[in-house]
Amino acid sequence: MATPTLNAVGFCAHYSDQGDWAFDYALRLSKLHSLQLNVFHFLSDPYSCEDDTIEKMSPDERARLAIQKEKELRMYYDDRAGDYLDVGFRLCEHAEWTELHRCLLVHEFQVLVLGYISKEIKFGRFPIEEFAEKFISPVILVGPKGPNQIYLNSRAVLIADKLGLDDVEWKKLDYTQSNIKV
Repeated sequence: MATPTLNAVGFCAHYSDQGDWAFDYALRLSKLHSLQLNVFHFLSDPYSCEDDTIEKMSPDERARLAIQKEKELRMYYDDRAGDYLDVGFRLCEHAEWTELHRCLLVHEFQVLVLGYISKEIKFGRFPIEEFAEKFISPVILVGPKGPNQIYLNSRAVLIADKLGLDDVEWKKLDYTQSNIKV
């Protein structure tokens, strides 16, 4: 069976402990294989599906917010990346499912890393476990209780040997429509 070549790691920014743990893992994986690390941030927080503030903003307000968010994003993660220079940033304005698939199609990442904030939290209007399992690329969830708590979707399990998890006991995300087991 053919396994994908890894050229880049995608990470969805979240300012939380779990987001920091996920970034640290994504950075470690990027360094391990000398990969590009692409940090994605959304104007509307994909972990909070209740927020429709962005849609109510004028184009000028959205533009000002985008500039502010991108500056915050770069300052926060540039510092965390340290001397690793192969880090790109992308502020996304569209729905996370659509935007992340578009980025995947143009090879901005082959593996996606997400902070696992809590069981059954929504990501892009889906329970995060459902999002991860239905997404078409390998997805790694980090957390919710510690940085060494790693869950892989079924596609990530196929390439687990490439994911630098030798010192971590990871688990396969077991998601079904009626039952979430982590």
